[in-house]
Amino acid sequence: MSVGLGEKGLTRDELLRIARGGERVVIEQPVIERLRAQRAAIEVMVSSGVPVYGVSTGFGSLATTYVEPDQRRALQQALIRSHAAGVGSHVEVEVVRAMMVSRLTTLCSGVTGVQPSTALAYADLLNAHITPVVHEYGSLGCSGDLAPLAHVALALMGEGDVTLADGTISPAAAALTAAGLAPVQLAEKEGLALLNGTDGMLGHLILALEDGRNLLELSDVAASLSIQALRGTDRVFIAELQALRPHAGQRVSAANLMALLAGSPIVNSHAGDTTQVQDAYSLRCAPQVHGAARDTFAHAAAVADIELSSAIDNPSVLPDGTLSSNGNFHGAPVGYVLDFLAIALADVASMSERRTDRLLDVHRNFGLPPFLAHQAGVDSGLMIAQYTQAAMVSEMKRLAAPASVDSIPSSAMQEDHVSMGWHAARKLRRSLEAFADVLAIELVAAARAMALRAPLGASPATAPVVELVNRVTGGPGPDRWLAPQLSAVAELVRAGAVRAAVSSHVELH
Repeated sequence: MSVGLGEKGLTRDELLRIARGGERVVIEQPVIERLRAQRAAIEVMVSSGVPVYGVSTGFGSLATTYVEPDQRRALQQALIRSHAAGVGSHVEVEVVRAMMVSRLTTLCSGVTGVQPSTALAYADLLNAHITPVVHEYGSLGCSGDLAPLAHVALALMGEGDVTLADGTISPAAAALTAAGLAPVQLAEKEGLALLNGTDGMLGHLILALEDGRNLLELSDVAASLSIQALRGTDRVFIAELQALRPHAGQRVSAANLMALLAGSPIVNSHAGDTTQVQDAYSLRCAPQVHGAARDTFAHAAAVADIELSSAIDNPSVLPDGTLSSNGNFHGAPVGYVLDFLAIALADVASMSERRTDRLLDVHRNFGLPPFLAHQAGVDSGLMIAQYTQAAMVSEMKRLAAPASVDSIPSSAMQEDHVSMGWHAARKLRRSLEAFADVLAIELVAAARAMALRAPLGASPATAPVVELVNRVTGGPGPDRWLAPQLSAVAELVRAGAVRAAVSSHVELH
């Protein structure tokens, strides 16, 4: 399978297929011709003798320093080496690949003035599954993700380290040779063209949109199990009530909950119970909170689509062949939504934890044993699982503190306002990991509670989830080593197994 990179660029789905799915990317011939024409404009500037930023000058606060013609190609290589200054842990392969795919779309837009051979070499690196080692720290999100993209460009030059398809680390030169590829000799302007974009934070965002969408669907599944286990009602989710406040995400979440709860014996068993006038907010208001998070993700997706279709470089080659400086590399649009997503996820996770706590509290769980324990006192049941979940939620709340409001000037005050979008992206990724664990713990508690409600059973759509989770954990019974059970259910969440258990009965949105 391969994805063609044409004149319209790539979609988010296509980027994911290359970055996460490992499909090949093929640069189509019309794009090659466009690159060739735009490169000709750069060559005119090279021979003009007029100082041009990125072609015949230094960078950042050194923009007024003129570089002689015989030093200009060395300038490009020096730029890459000096900017590949990241430190810390290695960034995940799929994130680096997503960043590379995003940068490739800009290289192929024609505004960067790179040689066609350089864009093709960039695609070759992806197709050979040679992933440059990129480090956790180094980007300020302006001028773009400089250090992360510099580490990629360094590998393109045959320097630095890379991760191979089998996960081993190799010198870039050896990896290129083994794949039959040659190091790229950068020409004027190309070093800057490889670095000046928001591709790192955008790659993170596109991956997060996919992962977050799946987890938000599972938040409805987890809530539906808890609602049943806590003798809740589905009446509050009817379409007529949602139409009174028609936020799109709220209506989707409520429709999911109605479908998930349809035909539930346990919900129907207490439909006329006048002792339960209203459910707690963590049950009754699930569509409002889950839905608001969905709407936040929809806004972030719109930003991602604009960014992915953009051509971000500085300076940029305009249609008339001129080269013009600009500020399109500033990561504020992406940084803001990355922070926004972390806020939304933390709130959904907080509601999940409140439902779990209610399931374990003998004073609020309508007849279930304390902490869902087999023999309360001897057994502690899921008491400490809730502690773990609360710890993860607390961590997510800390991760929700926005990075994009923090700017540290750099480059001798030439770059005096930066986005910190890369940092927003990194903490969002950690938040998503935590969110999967939070949902897994609610599923463990709700599935155990449902087993304890027997002979009343779950709805047709959620019964397979109860069976799957309790099969993995062992369900109710004397205390057992809990950590492996929680980890196993979290893996089911991340692998899509929980969603698959529901999908044969209900199509989630």
